[in-house]
Amino acid sequence: MVFNFRVFKKQSPNGKLTMYLGKRDFVDHISGVEPIDGVIVIDNEYKDRKIFGQIICSFRYGREEDEVMGMNFQKDLYLTSEQIYPPSEKSVNTKMQERLINKLGESCYPFTFTLPPSAPASITLQPGSNDEGQPCGVHYYVKIFVGENETDRTHKRGTVTMAIRKIQYAPSKQGRQPCTVVRKDFMMSPGELELEVTLDKQLYHHGEKVAVNICIRNNSNKVVKKIKAMVQQGVDVVLFQNGQYRTSVASMETQEGCPIQPGSTLQKVIYLLPLLSSNKDRRGIALDGQLKKQDSNLASTTLLASPDQRDAFGIIVSYAVKVKLYLGALGGELSAELPFVLMHPKPNAKEKLIHADSQADVETFKQDTIDQDGEDEKDD
Repeated sequence: MVFNFRVFKKQSPNGKLTMYLGKRDFVDHISGVEPIDGVIVIDNEYKDRKIFGQIICSFRYGREEDEVMGMNFQKDLYLTSEQIYPPSEKSVNTKMQERLINKLGESCYPFTFTLPPSAPASITLQPGSNDEGQPCGVHYYVKIFVGENETDRTHKRGTVTMAIRKIQYAPSKQGRQPCTVVRKDFMMSPGELELEVTLDKQLYHHGEKVAVNICIRNNSNKVVKKIKAMVQQGVDVVLFQNGQYRTSVASMETQEGCPIQPGSTLQKVIYLLPLLSSNKDRRGIALDGQLKKQDSNLASTTLLASPDQRDAFGIIVSYAVKVKLYLGALGGELSAELPFVLMHPKPNAKEKLIHADSQADVETFKQDTIDQDGEDEKDD
């Protein structure tokens, strides 16, 4: 029996360098990130040259069309860099690398990069309908080039880049069930209004409905006229001191059971479904990092080992349910918030083993294009 395994291939414009990666999504396990392993096939004409590899984290925090008068709203961070050829020492290869080396011949050389645990997750901020150019967010690239040293100016014909993603999956265990109780008293009025909000669990997967259990106890002399529940996405662009904002990605407003008269109680469950399809035209919504030809979704909650690990060039995403009670012009409002986690589950399928008689299913991408000043346009 012959087993197939998938690899991704990309070639430099002059055809002298060809990169192969076994996957493009690399999982952040909080304690560490999966190593980025692949191979590079080098043409005989480059055997007397040096080949270097780098992992680039590109952070765009402004629109390309606003870059005037020499302004630049993009930072490229070189997270790791090393010489691939000539190899400095004998490396321990993965099974995928061994299979590709056996298949592609003596001109094939392996490389392995490791991302720091504090590196930010791949996140894209949804552009507006009229925005052009690369969207804001955090993007990762593997870059292979020929040069004299690691800091050498890269040239168009001898460079190949491929986009990758740094992602996180949901924890295997649920956390404590979220619950909160808020109360409001009124000047010159006896009693108080009590709002209790509970979620059925802390961890939700993308596409799941969020069940919001609401219990209202009106011991005041005010009347509750309307109830509104919403899921809010919080985005924190760490680079900016005032870079925090919230956007409602799912909401429901109801007067069912209202008005809630003094001395009355109401129990109600409201279901909210946060989906990208309901927010397609909303600029600034955080999405999971995108690779071309793939559909995206709302960004997953960012998990950090500690608050001190927030990378200065990262984007932190969080979610919370907010419930508001409207009491009319004189009574004001009463609101409660509950944070929760929204993520993808870990894939159930076990990672395919690469057998000795495996065959590679190669997906090829178009060649890199590079500006005349030597900077990659990094499209794939």
